[in-house]
Amino acid sequence: MDVSYFKGKKITVLGLGLLGGGLGVVKFLAKHGAHVIVTDMKSKEQLAPSLAKLEGIKNIKYILGHHRQEDFLKVDMVIINPAVSWTNKYIKLAMEKKIPVEMDSSLFFQLCKNPIIGITGTKGKTTISTMVFDLLKLVGKNPIKVGIGNASVLDKLEELKKNSVVVFELSSWRLSALGRIGKSPQIAVLKNILPDHLNYYKSMQEYVDDKKNIFANQKSKDWLIVNDDDEKVQEIIQDAKARIFSFSEKPIRKNYSVFLDGDNMYLNDGIDIKKLAVLDDIKIIGRHSIVNVMAAIGAVYAFGIKVPQIKEAILKLKGIPHRLEFVRELRGVRYYNDTAATIPQAAISAINSFEGREVILIAGGADKNLDFSELAKEIVEYSKGIIFLAGDATDKLILEIRKNLPEEDRNNKFIIVDSMDKAVEFASRSAQKDDIVLLSPGAASFGLFANEFERGDRFRKAVNDLKDR
Repeated sequence: MDVSYFKGKKITVLGLGLLGGGLGVVKFLAKHGAHVIVTDMKSKEQLAPSLAKLEGIKNIKYILGHHRQEDFLKVDMVIINPAVSWTNKYIKLAMEKKIPVEMDSSLFFQLCKNPIIGITGTKGKTTISTMVFDLLKLVGKNPIKVGIGNASVLDKLEELKKNSVVVFELSSWRLSALGRIGKSPQIAVLKNILPDHLNYYKSMQEYVDDKKNIFANQKSKDWLIVNDDDEKVQEIIQDAKARIFSFSEKPIRKNYSVFLDGDNMYLNDGIDIKKLAVLDDIKIIGRHSIVNVMAAIGAVYAFGIKVPQIKEAILKLKGIPHRLEFVRELRGVRYYNDTAATIPQAAISAINSFEGREVILIAGGADKNLDFSELAKEIVEYSKGIIFLAGDATDKLILEIRKNLPEEDRNNKFIIVDSMDKAVEFASRSAQKDDIVLLSPGAASFGLFANEFERGDRFRKAVNDLKDR
């Protein structure tokens, strides 16, 4: 397939959305001569920010607030937003009529001629993807970010040069589309497998099956970078065909690995074990963040970056926005934005990153059918205080917290707020010198915020608006 395929084709895009992905698809198709039908259940008013960016572009027809069967039966192709299920009734109609159904990821993989480093995992994929990009940039390569955070996908094809390497963050949804076309990246990173999106998937196994597409179609000369400490990851890679590069918090002596031993990080190149760094010299907060660094090292090593270059580059890495991002210190209190912690396990990791410091936590929000029992235990044991963002996940979390409190404290009232300004205000009042105020919700953002990035932006603004009284 090449871009000439789209000229004159009638193509339906299901899901314009507000995060930029659908916008990138529509612009790309229109630029290459397609007749585009954009259909979304959201109204014109709700989609106003995205629609404004498409003004003046020809050959786009909008069907908003509803869907029509004809837009899935009388077209040459349907392209779906990654969050749209393959069991959607309109998608099933198109597939029954043998009309090709794609996502931006599957089209990108069919159109891209450059090497692709693909990164997935329940948590950590955005951080690792960004670190891979930064490491490649630091050693003089020409990486291109694709799908990282809010970065769009298809329009990045225009930026590719002969020496470009693609760094592609791949969600389980985008991986599902790759499975359907039988493609995997040449270098794949699999960080972890944890319960998530169980409001979307019927079972954990369905979720795992989509994740496996990161390596399912790799060849023997390809590379698979895997977490040696994640039992589920180790279980599912048994039939992987690619060369394995492992990363671990514990010393491992397997060929091709990067691991921690005491306060040092080492790399095994298959022949020798070489020291990469003293951990205190790496400017990244949190043990789980160091694990992300190791995953990124595995990816760039597999790409061909030499050990001396890696040693120099990792010391220049910085933190990632919205992921244990230091925002400000005020009156001796340090404020951290970890809004990307949208599942309980991620919030647990964030709390544990501040061992020995008093943490006032801002948590809660919307539920994705997840289990909050372990997070509740961590909060009771390690947090100095907690302010809740309103939502059904908060209701579940409070129930679990009460189970872990002494009987005489179980009827205590909790602070539940409906805005980030209020959450930060309450937290700042409670905080004393040397305390940490941490936004790490462990839950989704919908309800109070458009998405987790807006939640983090609101936190950052509220913290920066605090007066030094």
